Amino acid sequence: MYISRDVSQALKNNRPVVALESTIISHGMPYPQNVQTALMLENIILKAGATPATIGIIDGEIIVGMNHSQIEDFGKRKNVRKVSRRDLPVVVAKKKWGATTVAATMIIAEMAGIEVFVTGGIGGVHRHGETTFDISADLEEFAMTSVTVVSSGAKAILDLPLTLEYLETKGVTILSYQSDEFASFYSRESGLKLEDRIDTPDEAASIIKTKRDLHLKGGILISNPIPTAFAMSKSQIDEAISLALKRAETKRIKGKDVTPFLLKEIATITKGKSLETNIELIKNNAILGAKVAIALSALKH
Repeated sequence: MYISRDVSQALKNNRPVVALESTIISHGMPYPQNVQTALMLENIILKAGATPATIGIIDGEIIVGMNHSQIEDFGKRKNVRKVSRRDLPVVVAKKKWGATTVAATMIIAEMAGIEVFVTGGIGGVHRHGETTFDISADLEEFAMTSVTVVSSGAKAILDLPLTLEYLETKGVTILSYQSDEFASFYSRESGLKLEDRIDTPDEAASIIKTKRDLHLKGGILISNPIPTAFAMSKSQIDEAISLALKRAETKRIKGKDVTPFLLKEIATITKGKSLETNIELIKNNAILGAKVAIALSALKH
C-alpha cells in the first residue's frame, strides 16, 4: 500500500483527512465529468481545511491519496474492475486496476488510519432482497470496519426499510444530520424516521470518539440529506426508478452490474437531472465530511 506524502504527513501530525472512493470515477459517471467531479471533491475538502485521500488500485498497488494524473488515467481507462472485499486480494495479487466501492474504501481507510470517508450513497438491500438475497457487501462492512461514512443515505434504487433493518441488526450507529429522516439520495424525504439526530459536526465527532474510546468495533453512518435547492421530488425519482428497474429486468441485468446500469438509465430517463443531483449531494457530503474530520481532529489534540 502506498500512502501519498500529503496524506501520510497529515495522519502523522493528527491533521484531518477525508477518504474518497474511486468507483465514482470509473463506474459512476462518464469521462470527463467523472474526473472533474473527483478533483472538485478534493478541492472542496482542501478548502475546508482537511486533506483529501482518493483511494484506488493501480497495477495491483493500493494507492491512498491518488494524484491528479492518476485520477485522470483512472477516468479514461476502460474495464477497471469494481472492487469490494472479496475482490481485493485478487486485484492486488494479479496486479490489476481496481476501483474501490464503499466496502473496499472502508477497509483501506481503516488500514491507513483514516476515520472519515465521504461517498454519495451506500449500497444496501436490493428490492426483493428478501427472496433474491441481493445485499450489498457495504452493509456487512459497516458491522466489521471502524470507519465513519458520510453519505446521502443509501441509493434510492434500493429497499431502504430493509437496508435500515439490516444495519440495525448489525448494530451500526446511524446519525441523521439536521433531519429526522433517513436521507433518500436524490430526494430529502424517505418517510423513514431515525432515532439519533445530530445538528453539528462537533456532535458527530463526540459520538465517533466515544464509540472508539469504548472499543466498539464497526462503522458509523452519517445520513446527510441533499440541500433542498438541488433535491428531486420523491414522485419524480420513484417513477424513473420504476422504469429503470423494468428495463434491468428485461435485459436480465444482475449482481454488481445492477447499480451502475440503473444509475445510467435513471440519468437517461431524467434527461441528466439525476446526474446533476448526484454531483450536488456528494459535494454537500464532502463539505460535511471535512467539517466532521476537523472537529474530530480537534478533540484528539
